[in-house]
Amino acid sequence: MKIFPATDIKGGQVVRLTQGDYDRVNIYGDDPATFAAAFMAVGAKYLHIVDLDGAKDGELSNFALISKLLGATSLKCEIGGGIRDQEAIEKYLAVGAYRVILGTAALEEPEFLQRMIEKYDERIAVGVDARDGMVAVKGWLETSDKDAVEFCRELAEMGVKSIIYTDISRDGAMSGANLEVYHRLATIEGLNITASGGITKETEIAVLANMGIDAAIIGKALYNGALSLEKVLAAAGPQ
Repeated sequence: MKIFPATDIKGGQVVRLTQGDYDRVNIYGDDPATFAAAFMAVGAKYLHIVDLDGAKDGELSNFALISKLLGATSLKCEIGGGIRDQEAIEKYLAVGAYRVILGTAALEEPEFLQRMIEKYDERIAVGVDARDGMVAVKGWLETSDKDAVEFCRELAEMGVKSIIYTDISRDGAMSGANLEVYHRLATIEGLNITASGGITKETEIAVLANMGIDAAIIGKALYNGALSLEKVLAAAGPQ
């Protein structure tokens, strides 16, 4: 199972939010390349990057900093936050992104998503962020009336191959992953699921890997020392 250490960027700083709340911010530094180098030194091959300002305002707010990070690391980086048109997709792919993540645009503009999947295929992932089982959008500031698991089924039928599913109530809360929902998602044929939100123990990594989850994102538990990246990588198996 792939492991993506998370680097969330807000105001040019590396941060973690708690349950998607922009007012509950932990700041860890101002040089994401330093964190990327540390992750790579212990064996990481992937990196999950989110422009939190972009997710909120729909712009590529931290593009210059993220572009610099991509140029400084050989990690395969997936990037989300504010990517809502083809120009933004192409800008990130042009500077070396492994894949880009569509969130709000995937729900609000299904025809656009369909075109982007047809054009870029596996270089597009869809971020499905769930609050109380419903899809949240616009940097988690708004909650739709769309059931999150059902939305994942619809995305699979459209041809989406990779979904990053985040349970917002667990994200940054150090309360453990919502394993039950990943059991349900793992049954959707043709989808590669990335688990995100609340992972705090190596045992959870092993459970996710055994149920066939493709990848997991590790955030606050990594930054505050509750999880060792080396042990997480060992529990996940081959990358």
